[in-house]
Amino acid sequence: MTLTIAPRVRALVLLLLAAACALLAAAGPASAHAAVTGSDPGQGAVVDKAPARISLTFSEQVAMSDDSLRVLDPEGKRVDTGKPSNVSGTTYAVPLHSGLPDGTYTVAYQVVSADSHPVAGAYTFSIGAPSKTSVSVSGQSADDGVVGWLYGFGRYVSYAGFIVMAGGAAFVLACWRRGSGVRPVQRFVVSGWVALTAATLALLLLRGSFTGSGKVADVFDLSLLGQVLQTKTGAALVSRLLLLAAAALFIAVLFGAYDKREDAQEKRDLTFGLSIGGVVVAAGLAASWAMSEHASVGLQAGIAMPVDVLHLLAVAAWLGGLGSLLVALYRAPADTPVDRPAVRRFSQIAFGSVLTLIATGTYQSWRQLGSWSAFTDTRYGQLLLAKIGLVVVMVGVAWISRRWTGRLAETAPVEAVAVREKERVGAGAEPAGDVATTDAGDGDAPATAHSDTDTDTDEHPGSERAAQLARQQAARDAARQKRMRDADPNRFGLRRSVLAEAGIAVVLLAVTTVLTQTEPGRTEQEAKAASSSSASASSGTGTSGALTLNMPFDTGGEDGKGIVTVDLDPARVGDNEMHVFVERPNGRAFDIPEVKVEFTLKAKDIGPLPVVPDHIATGHWSANGVQIPMAGDWQVDVTVRTSDIDEVTVSKNAQIG
Repeated sequence: MTLTIAPRVRALVLLLLAAACALLAAAGPASAHAAVTGSDPGQGAVVDKAPARISLTFSEQVAMSDDSLRVLDPEGKRVDTGKPSNVSGTTYAVPLHSGLPDGTYTVAYQVVSADSHPVAGAYTFSIGAPSKTSVSVSGQSADDGVVGWLYGFGRYVSYAGFIVMAGGAAFVLACWRRGSGVRPVQRFVVSGWVALTAATLALLLLRGSFTGSGKVADVFDLSLLGQVLQTKTGAALVSRLLLLAAAALFIAVLFGAYDKREDAQEKRDLTFGLSIGGVVVAAGLAASWAMSEHASVGLQAGIAMPVDVLHLLAVAAWLGGLGSLLVALYRAPADTPVDRPAVRRFSQIAFGSVLTLIATGTYQSWRQLGSWSAFTDTRYGQLLLAKIGLVVVMVGVAWISRRWTGRLAETAPVEAVAVREKERVGAGAEPAGDVATTDAGDGDAPATAHSDTDTDTDEHPGSERAAQLARQQAARDAARQKRMRDADPNRFGLRRSVLAEAGIAVVLLAVTTVLTQTEPGRTEQEAKAASSSSASASSGTGTSGALTLNMPFDTGGEDGKGIVTVDLDPARVGDNEMHVFVERPNGRAFDIPEVKVEFTLKAKDIGPLPVVPDHIATGHWSANGVQIPMAGDWQVDVTVRTSDIDEVTVSKNAQIG
């Protein structure tokens, strides 16, 4: 690949880098890849009375099955009853048996986030006092095991197949406009279609087990397949299969009627039609990823999905075209090599693709990271740094390719060498050598001619001699093709640099595949902050007797996410002192217009009892003399207003008194 960096583009690159700094410095809230941000009872908490239910709060809406929330006693027996249900917003609960004895209980969860990724985990809480338990809280991640590995490999193959198919077809249409010598690239593009189709079918079969039990035996469970087809991911995979049927027709025309068309005007018209159709099909295939993964949830999803489609199309144009160029340089017949204009046209396309990747990648990084610290503090950020490093290396190798392109000789000298070689070899060739075809030149090493004169020579001496001469001629043609391909040192240098780029691209695609399955840095940091707050609250409750409740909220507007903490001291019948703290996901104080609190004891039909605390400082409200008339399981409702129109109420139950 080649890149020609014009001076007039420098300002654009600097503007894009400045935009990256501004976006990351002023990042707002977003979400993807659900994470647990709160629980009741909290992780490691010790409660005096057995709770009536267990609730978990996630960073986004999740999909649940009957077994998504399980509560196990110290002996490993289930004590939950009924199905998990959505009690409010992103909080889900499952009821428990009444009269549970003292001991340590394990809460295990396995859900599917809105961006299609399974999320699993476990934690413990205790009733009365901690005890030994036979249940392991480490659990198996949804991405572990054979099914998880196969699913990840299928995703890699599907990305690679799309890039090869879409980028290869674009290379033929936009760069290599000659009709002859395109057969190796045709095989390359068709292999991409086959890989993408096979991977999509495999992902459909693996999906049910991947998000559920993780067992290989469940891969061919038709009931699970039926459930998958009803999900967003299943619909995306089926849509991809339908679009692949259209892609097959496109490829048939591209390497059939289009390749054979001789009239220049007709070929231009067909090129225009194929270009429009190809872009539509490729964009539809790219959308099958965008509509079901990270881009489909969180901040500015309506903008993020088109940006994600554009990002994937730019990757295909760059890396898929690079692979096609490599195939053309190595496998095309020497008498019809890829010419200098084709390489220069691809250079322009690649440069435009790189600029597009910088712009779309900056926006995606802002959405998924949100802060500079996430680059080093989260696995997603570390993988993103590795990806950026690989892209920088690829651009550096591309600069070397640009030097070779600048010195690439025209095809005339190579053709002259081809004529001389043909005259020299043809002088001593037998007429039977004409049976050798151009396809023999696809190999880089000469074939070995075997002598079969000792077998059946008396029966078919003429035909055996002709076959032997044909094999010898094929070997000579293969050797001649290789010498002709290596005759131009500039073309040989370009082949080596493009091969290096392609090798880096393979690693880059692997890192990208892992990146799409990794929890975004922003969500990971929010979950860590919520867990830390919950652990601090549990510790404080155990030592002072005061009640502390942490409740994540999202008003749905711009800058509408945060965590509200309610402290009630001494959390008993009669007068209490209440403090309310509102923080941003990064732990900083969040100054909002209004906070209201209500207490409701549903078992006794008491409440709601409203409390309007006074604003003390930034992110801090307080109220004295909060009356709790009787002990019980009180529901605490907190209404948070972040703007004139953005408001949300979050709830949590707590034993008071």
